[in-house]
Amino acid sequence: MLVGFLVGWLMTMVLKSSAARPVFAEAAYAEQINLAQWLAAGKLKSFNRNVEKLQSDAVHLDDGVHINEKPGPGIVWVDGTDFSEGILEVDVRGRDVLQRSFVGIAFHGGISGTYEAVYVRPFNFRASDPVRHKHGVQYIAPPEHDWQPLREKFPDEFENSVDQTIVPTDWVHLRVVVKGTTIQAYVGPATSPALTVRKLGQQDHGSVGLWTGNNSDGDFADLRITPIK
Repeated sequence: MLVGFLVGWLMTMVLKSSAARPVFAEAAYAEQINLAQWLAAGKLKSFNRNVEKLQSDAVHLDDGVHINEKPGPGIVWVDGTDFSEGILEVDVRGRDVLQRSFVGIAFHGGISGTYEAVYVRPFNFRASDPVRHKHGVQYIAPPEHDWQPLREKFPDEFENSVDQTIVPTDWVHLRVVVKGTTIQAYVGPATSPALTVRKLGQQDHGSVGLWTGNNSDGDFADLRITPIK
């Protein structure tokens, strides 16, 4: 009787553990990309931005890059990437300046110019205004599903707040999980997603890029791409 009970209890715990396992548990291996080295090798392709190696930084001096600010969104595509499903991770650093800091990662980039992206607004991380605070992390799929039409048609569905302990001017770890029709975004050290949304982009694979928004610059480092098995 005791043995049967223990076996049953163990199987229940295993099933519960499997059910609670996050979607990225099926990922295979991570490709770590040193952005500074790829820049030196000519393997970062800029669109509406200039990119340079970080000149001084206590954390990412050897692998970080800086992207300058310009009007309109800008993307630095990582040459040779073709991502479908899995995990994208990158360290980003923006500024605590209202409407002047949008930093994130683009994926499923196609030759037609379409892509999807998840990005953060550091100036909203600790906003006292509850409306602004809920706009900490955003998913977009331009041109049809950019942030403004999404906010108008689906308020609060494709953006959310982040942990208020995150310092807006620090390096922030951004992890994006893409699986099927679901996209999750983890911001900072949180073990629960800050954002879970339905996928809107039509592309099912494509290039990965470093994304900055209108009149925004940013720092990027430690890019990791982990495909699903």
